Amino acid sequence: MELSRKLFTAVVLVMLLLVATEIGAVAVAEARTCQSQSHRFRGPCVRRENCANVCRTEGFPDGKCRGFRRRCFCLTHCRN
Repeated sequence: MELSRKLFTAVVLVMLLLVATEIGAVAVAEARTCQSQSHRFRGPCVRRENCANVCRTEGFPDGKCRGFRRRCFCLTHCRN
C-alpha cells in the first residue's frame, strides 16, 4: 500500500511538472512583433541592414524591407 502511494505521488508530481512546462511554452509562443513604417528612411529599401540601422536611431530594435514599394518598417515586441 505504501509503495503504491509513493508511486502515485511521483506520477502526480511528474504530471504537474509537464503541465507547468507546457504553460510556459505557450506564453513564449504568443509573443508578437509589431511594425511601424520608418519616418526617417528615404528612398527604396534595398538592404535590411540599412533599414535596421535607421530604425535603431528611431528607438526600435530592428527593421525590415516590405512590400512592392520596398518601404522600411521598424520592428518591436508588442505591448499588451
